[in-house]
Amino acid sequence: MKSFTRAVIRILAASMLMAVAAHAVAQQAYPNKPIRVIVPFPPGGSVDPLARLIGQHLTENWGQQVIVDNRPGGNSIIGTEAAVKSKPDGYTILLVGGTHVIVPQLLSTPYDPIKDFAAVATLISTELILVVNPSLPVKTLQEFIALAKAKPGQLNYGSSANGGSIHLSTELLSISAGIKMQHVPYKGAAPSITDVIGGQIQLVFQVPIAVISHIKSGKLRPIAISGENRLASLPEVPTLTEAGLPGVKVKNWNGLIAPAGTSREIIDKFAGEIARILAVRDVRATLISQGNEPLISTPDQFSALMKADLAKFAKIIKAANIKVDN
Repeated sequence: MKSFTRAVIRILAASMLMAVAAHAVAQQAYPNKPIRVIVPFPPGGSVDPLARLIGQHLTENWGQQVIVDNRPGGNSIIGTEAAVKSKPDGYTILLVGGTHVIVPQLLSTPYDPIKDFAAVATLISTELILVVNPSLPVKTLQEFIALAKAKPGQLNYGSSANGGSIHLSTELLSISAGIKMQHVPYKGAAPSITDVIGGQIQLVFQVPIAVISHIKSGKLRPIAISGENRLASLPEVPTLTEAGLPGVKVKNWNGLIAPAGTSREIIDKFAGEIARILAVRDVRATLISQGNEPLISTPDQFSALMKADLAKFAKIIKAANIKVDN
């Protein structure tokens, strides 16, 4: 009987060692099949080129295809829900921005933006540029504020989505300047910019990549940028602080997150590869030319950033009494 018991123990021990070894090999082999990066926004928007740039370099470096899967709709809820329901094995990653921590504060979502995901790595931070239709009789921030005060509620501004980071950032601008404007939400950045150019609305507070080409062609007039430093791609445009409005320091960011439960080994490997990609000279040059700043972080630093922005935008939502219908 004792010999039988010892034999069983040896078999169990061998099985455990094999399981541990198999797990270690699996971790070392990652990735060994295509990776899907879900983008909860439409193709052709400001986030899409970023996803494809990073995906291209991951494919080249890892030898596995990275598929960009656009899942727009529902203020980013549709794509985010698809990600949270995916297997936490490192083969489904979600590309998010500040909207990720805003939408659940305004709408009922089938996920918690922090608890149901694991932060992987930031990609970029981006200032916002206040641009107006050239027919608007303003060239400086102070002239713009004076006009808005003279016409309370008569200037219309666009945003990429009701309750998105652009919407809330523009409300912060309004609160800080003591002005009142009318919000016109759109389904994405492109149609809102088209309407500013066409004169249907007067202004938009947008990320640089979405408006730089129109600024350089003269279709849009830049007034000021958020953040502490001027953009290298638009050195002539002053910051809001330089223009006399120091209370608005907002940055949009984009990063990668995975479903909660994804192993830390995979997350760390992914984060390390993203850091190497963002350090490549050509990648940095491309991102900077688009008005972005490459942003390298650890998973823990990214997690802290999301939690801080969740609290920051909660204050703006309360101050501006912003409500969004499901």
